[in-house]
Amino acid sequence: MYSTPFPAASLFAPLGLLAILCAPTSATAQETVPAGLPTFALELNAATDTQDGACRLTYVATNTGDIGYDRTAYEIAVFDGAGIVDRLLVLEFGALPAGKTKVVQFDLSDSPCDDISRIVVNTAAACLPAGTQEQTTVCLEDLDARSRTAIQFGL
Repeated sequence: MYSTPFPAASLFAPLGLLAILCAPTSATAQETVPAGLPTFALELNAATDTQDGACRLTYVATNTGDIGYDRTAYEIAVFDGAGIVDRLLVLEFGALPAGKTKVVQFDLSDSPCDDISRIVVNTAAACLPAGTQEQTTVCLEDLDARSRTAIQFGL
């Protein structure tokens, strides 16, 4: 019926272009966090023994988000040198305004720093956005926990 043959390659060229245009793209880790989503960082910055036998933990807490918090607190588990949970306690970081970095110290009585092998963040005991009394989960969901000490610290 056709007077000239229709080349098969010309049929598939538009399909190839369509496949390229519709190919999925992946997001990179370098994309910025959308506005309104806070990011929290807790860094165990130092662990020093005190004269009365306690371990003084120095934390650097940072809220890089654009939402401030009237109260932030984390429940932690402290493990001894043998890897056994020694105690559970709540560390109160207080108010953490948007874009703020804060340094806070806590003394763990009767516990030399060498006897602490690891600290685990169990939960956000308090995460109250400014001006509300409603607890939110972002303080734990967006938490980056790290340590600059010999003590492991994380989620």
